[in-house]
Order: sequence, then structure tokens, then C-alpha cells
Amino acid sequence: MTEPLLYFQILGLEQYPHLTYTWVVMIILLVMTFLIRRNIEMVPKGIQNLVELILIQLVQMVDDYIGPGGRRFIPLIATLAFFIFVANIIGLFPGCLSPTANINTNVAMALVVFLLYQFVGYQQHGTKYFKTFFGPVWWLTPLMLPIEILSHLARPVTLSLRLFGNIRGEELVILVLGTMFFLLPLPMMLFGIFTSILQTFVFVMLATVYLSLAVEEPH
Repeated sequence: MTEPLLYFQILGLEQYPHLTYTWVVMIILLVMTFLIRRNIEMVPKGIQNLVELILIQLVQMVDDYIGPGGRRFIPLIATLAFFIFVANIIGLFPGCLSPTANINTNVAMALVVFLLYQFVGYQQHGTKYFKTFFGPVWWLTPLMLPIEILSHLARPVTLSLRLFGNIRGEELVILVLGTMFFLLPLPMMLFGIFTSILQTFVFVMLATVYLSLAVEEPH
């Protein structure tokens, strides 16, 4: 499907608008970070207050699923949360495209989570981590090994497809309704904001759960 007219184009990347808008999202986040750091206050207000509230909720989620030791993953979890949310929201504006509406962007994030929690599992437990793939007793290995491998491989696939399907579908519905009625369908825009928040939460929550499974003692 040909994309509608977009505000931003990078010479040579016209066929890959999700890359262009990935840079747009990163620039937005960098500018926001710079503005907050430059005007940081002991009693937060405005955007600083909002960002701190989100970070507090993310820290609470990590503590609940992983424990206090999981706070080392906060930079990754917070980066994913802010990037995905802004990437989701930007596609609601006419002339802009959500990077998360492209499966390649989501696969890249899902693979980072997948590779990290495998590394953390090995770092935490050594070779014992991989023993969980073979089942509790040796004679179950032929059954458990393929099941465990497929289960782990399915995690980045489901992370990617869930986010892609919801954001891409939402954009197409808004585009079609806007074309039919020559106006932006406000109810769908509001629903788009809700789904953007929800899909951000689902992605980071599942990423946290996968990290918690890697950290906990193997059975």
C-alpha cells in the first residue's frame, strides 16, 4: 500500500518512511530530555512531572515482577516505553507515520529483548539456565526441548506482531474514515490514543515478564 503524503522525507530513504520517522521520534525524545534536564526542578511540574510519574510506575512494575535487583533494566524498559508511545502517537497526526506500524521496527525491539533476557538468564544461572529447556526429567527431553524452543522463539514474534497489527490497523481505519468523511474522526483519534498507551504497556510489561523469567531460579 502506498503511504499518504508525509511531512518528512530523507533523501534515499523514500521507500523506508519508518526509518525516517524513527529518527523523528528519537529527535523528539532527545529534545524533550534536553528541555527537562535544563529546567529540572525539585518540585516537578508540567512535562517533568508527567515523565517522573511514568518512571515511578515503570519502577514499580519492575519491582513487582523482578524485584529490586531488576532496576538495572530500567534504562531499557523506560527507553522502550517512551519510544513506543511517541512512535504510536505520532502516526495519529496527518502527514506522519508510526514507526511501530512497520513490522521491521517492532522486530528490532523484540530481538533486543529476546537476546537480552537469554544473556541475563545465562549470566545469572550459567549452564543451569539451559537445563530448563530439557524438562524436569531426562526422559521428557524429546518432548520438552522442541516445546521450549518454540515457546522462546514465539516471544519476539508475538511481541512484534501484536504491536504492528494494532498500530497499523488503527492508522488504516483513521485514514479510511478521514478520506470518506473529509475530516479527522475524533472518536477514532481518541481510541487511537488509548490503544497507543495500551500497546506500549503490553510491550514493556511482557518484556519485564520475560526478564523476570530469566532471572528467577530455574526449576
